[in-house]
Amino acid sequence: MTEKLAVITPHPSAFNEAVGLRLVDWIEGRATVELDVTGDHLNRSGYVHGGVLMTLIDVACGYAGTWSPTAEGARLCVTLDLTTSFVAPACGGRLTTVATVTGGGRKIYFARAEVRDEAGQLLAMGQGSFRYR
Repeated sequence: MTEKLAVITPHPSAFNEAVGLRLVDWIEGRATVELDVTGDHLNRSGYVHGGVLMTLIDVACGYAGTWSPTAEGARLCVTLDLTTSFVAPACGGRLTTVATVTGGGRKIYFARAEVRDEAGQLLAMGQGSFRYR
């Protein structure tokens, strides 16, 4: 996916790289983002920080709504609002976030996402509104 991403995405994100996010699947209306948890992602209680889970949801939803088969058709977006519900604590391992577009129009789209651990347990879910740039 990294090679495909380099071709399709004209503006790679240094932030995503710094956090350790990987786009592993990207089709129209859907994106999957993974993160291998390190000590840098943990809060002082030893669980994955809620901000990391929200970042996974935000990034996956952003990709889900901006897919294009070519770099020339690539779109960018900004998050207008994002609501997250935390369901269970995440301790480590690989986290997988799947986002899907749920609706929208010419300028704004809506998406939702779920973050799961390696066992498939739901850790967090969120939904948001995104504006195309």
